[in-house]
Amino acid sequence: MAVPAFNSVAWFEFGTDQPEEVKAFYGDLFDWKYVLKDVQDVAETVRRGQGLGAKVLMEPVSDSAGFTFARLQDTTGNHFGVFSAPAA
Repeated sequence: MAVPAFNSVAWFEFGTDQPEEVKAFYGDLFDWKYVLKDVQDVAETVRRGQGLGAKVLMEPVSDSAGFTFARLQDTTGNHFGVFSAPAA
């Protein structure tokens, strides 16, 4: 297995109610740039993932703010999440 390049993302996850502060801290610390790439349809992405062999760990749910998210496990055992933001 190759070692990831310095300051690249191999895996990370933050559960926070202060996302701007977290982005600023880690952006300054590692020179990370954040680009929002939400999926358009969480349920469809989950179906596509299942078709490719992913296991659904958490079916799509929406919170009171309108974010929809789900958790999956890829074919090599890695857990990941997909989400879509509410319309602005």
